Amino acid sequence: MKIFKNINVLKNYKKSAIAIGNFDGLHKGHQKVFKETKKFALENKAKFGVLTFTPLPIMFFNKKIKNYRLASESQKIELLKKNKIDFVIKVKFNRKFSKISAEDFIKNIYKKINPKFLSVSNNFRFGRNRKGDVKLLKKLSKRYNYKLLNINPFKYLNKTISSTKIRNYLKSGNLSLANKLLSRTWFIDGRVQKGRGRGRKLGYRTCNLDIKNYILPKLGIYAVKILIGNKKHTYGGVAYLGSRPTFSGKKVFLEINIFGLKKNLYEKKLRVFFLKFLRGDKKFKNSAQLVRQMNKDVIFAKKGLKTKLVL
Repeated sequence: MKIFKNINVLKNYKKSAIAIGNFDGLHKGHQKVFKETKKFALENKAKFGVLTFTPLPIMFFNKKIKNYRLASESQKIELLKKNKIDFVIKVKFNRKFSKISAEDFIKNIYKKINPKFLSVSNNFRFGRNRKGDVKLLKKLSKRYNYKLLNINPFKYLNKTISSTKIRNYLKSGNLSLANKLLSRTWFIDGRVQKGRGRGRKLGYRTCNLDIKNYILPKLGIYAVKILIGNKKHTYGGVAYLGSRPTFSGKKVFLEINIFGLKKNLYEKKLRVFFLKFLRGDKKFKNSAQLVRQMNKDVIFAKKGLKTKLVL
């Protein structure tokens, strides 16, 4: 898969079929857009590419939004490769780009890429003040010599799937439905940070991860599977996502107890797959009460590991 950092693509990537969007999480709705656009590309002996934006426009315009993403930039590229995309155009979303009018945006794409086909989701907005939409894309298609593909949105229980809906399912603890609509087990990547060693004092060695700008799922306890570095073997574990209210904590951390592993993983890269939500976060009267609950959490987490891991 070829990656371009702007719309100046090589000649043999022009006259292609292009899907445009943020594609955060690459859920089933995005996959339907890719599948149908790719079909047009194959029928017309054209390449199939994806034009996407970095950072996500909403995070650029609202700097206060920290925990939002379903997938990091590197994960997005990984998932695009998995979807067998021929090439990706990563457009830098900055102040200058945000001031381009909707028509000029399409005009630039025509000049630099000259696509045969364009596809977007029905709710896609683009250009200065988000004035561009599907209606404008249809209107401009003859002028700029492309065909706008009419792809019906993917629906679940008669409701259109979106990244926003999946974020809300994660925030409400409906992990199983979020994973179903992603068509994979949701995961985050992070490096193990130095903690205060509180878990060890309570009898449970934990790895501490900063959740960075990923969406914050419901705070509490999860059954998880973990990949360490580039190794293929997955370990089972129990994860706590929260601010440690029993100890008057403020910042939200992800703490993972990996079953059957006692070595120090400080600064190692972990990939944490969220299999099952077990219970919400809770403040305990003292550490003894917390440990009693932790013992129960481990039992339930081991049962939760029977949930299928979908990569």
